[in-house]
Amino acid sequence: MRVQDLIDELKAYDPEAEVHFHYNYGDHWRTQVAPKVTEVFDGPVEYSEYHRMHKLADEDYDDECGENTTRVVIIG
Repeated sequence: MRVQDLIDELKAYDPEAEVHFHYNYGDHWRTQVAPKVTEVFDGPVEYSEYHRMHKLADEDYDDECGENTTRVVIIG
């Protein structure tokens, strides 16, 4: 995805929304990976004490944000 593609996608979202990038690490060294962006969508995240960062919220999430859940723009 190119910058202009991302700009075009983001025009459809609330400009005040947080933007999160989701990725999967999991190795012993906690390697930081930087995969190409292939999608942009809005969805729920919640803070995970275990991961010490936000994670995607349960797929059974409804349109009402829970107390610890925030709807954000997610780039993957």
